[in-house]
Amino acid sequence: MKIKSWLSAVFLMSLPLAPVLAQPVLPLYTGNIPNSIPSNGQEKSNTEANGNVHVTSVVQPSLTVYVPPAGTANGTSIIVCPGGGYGFLSMTNEGTEIAQRFTGMGITVFILKYRLPNDAMQPDKSIAPLMDAQQALRLVREVAPKYNLNPERIGLMGFSAGGHLAATAGTQFAKPVGPKPGPASVRPAFLMLIYPVISFSDSLAHGGSRTNLLGQNPTAAQMVQYSADRQVTAQTPPTFLVHAQDDKTVKVQNSLAFYEACVHHGVPAEMHLFAKGGHGFGLHNGSTTDDWSERLREWLAANGWLTR
Repeated sequence: MKIKSWLSAVFLMSLPLAPVLAQPVLPLYTGNIPNSIPSNGQEKSNTEANGNVHVTSVVQPSLTVYVPPAGTANGTSIIVCPGGGYGFLSMTNEGTEIAQRFTGMGITVFILKYRLPNDAMQPDKSIAPLMDAQQALRLVREVAPKYNLNPERIGLMGFSAGGHLAATAGTQFAKPVGPKPGPASVRPAFLMLIYPVISFSDSLAHGGSRTNLLGQNPTAAQMVQYSADRQVTAQTPPTFLVHAQDDKTVKVQNSLAFYEACVHHGVPAEMHLFAKGGHGFGLHNGSTTDDWSERLREWLAANGWLTR
């Protein structure tokens, strides 16, 4: 690593995350929520010992908006999909902390609280998260004028199972799911996949994510459909990937498979691998002074997405 880059990374990692105020929460849908069954289910929030907030039983999917400091917005926005194996949403280290870091880059951040697969709450649980991610892209395009956003510079970021959701949305935008999806594009401009679940094959799948989304006995066709590396085409958005080799929860081969598929189809992709770090480290890989969010900032800048 160059000395200048190393010093920059150390400096950035030493800075506290600046406090940022959340804007009013935007509900994804007005009126009835599609692909939902009326129930008495209530959203639950639990704070772990490490301070990370876990949310379960999402009934009303929404976007929470974080805006950059006054005068710094550059028109780019990202929708963040927290992980949690499709069983919960890790809202702090894969949500609010991400918003705090990226608003500092002039990016407007939308944290997506998406529905988790649940047979009692959805007629087809396998499409509920994807339906919400696609609706989030529509909604951000709709509110782009209000927040002075460029509707062609909306990126999608996902962590772990949220990375699976982002990768699925980034490879299956040509056929939106749900009734009457409308003409608005649901293709993100770029993808950022952080220790993502990618493949649902028996050899690579994160079992909990696959079971929660598809049930105990998914068909072979479903496993192919929801293996994002099998769905990459030349139209897949440019992609940035991060993973740790020693990840015991989601094998690093998930990111390798997606990267290789991007190379095969001529999709611009950049991948950063750490020897150590495990899974779920969010912004803070304690095994290294290298800051992947700085690498991502450089990638975004090189592609013109930080230009005002």
